[in-house]
Amino acid sequence: MKIRFLLDENLSKQIKVAVLRFNTFIDILSVGDAGAPKFGTLDPEILCYLETSQRLLITDNRKSMPGHLEDHWSTGARIWGLFWVRPKATVGQIAENIYLLWEASEAEEWIDTVDWIPF
Repeated sequence: MKIRFLLDENLSKQIKVAVLRFNTFIDILSVGDAGAPKFGTLDPEILCYLETSQRLLITDNRKSMPGHLEDHWSTGARIWGLFWVRPKATVGQIAENIYLLWEASEAEEWIDTVDWIPF
C-alpha cells in the first residue's frame, strides 16, 4: 500500500503544494483540510487519527509529541510512522524527501517507526 501522509498544522502549507508538484497522486493532507483533524486537535487525538486513517505524520513537534507517542504505544496502539522535520530544513528538502518516501517504499514498512527528514 502506498504511504498516505498527514502534515502537522505548524508546518508550511507550501510543503503540500511542493509534494504534489512531484506527483499529484500522492495522498497528502494537512491538519485543517477536509477529512483531516481540525486545527487545534490535541496530540493524542492526532495519534489516534493516524492509526485509523493509516497515515504517516510529518511534524516538527518535538516538544509534546514524544510523550504522547509513548503514552499511545503503552496502550498497545500503533501508528503508520512519524517523521520529525529537522530544524532549518527547507520546504524543497522536505517535499523531496516525502516524495522519495512515497516513491520508494510501502506504508507497512514504516509502522511504529520514528525517523527524521531530510534523511
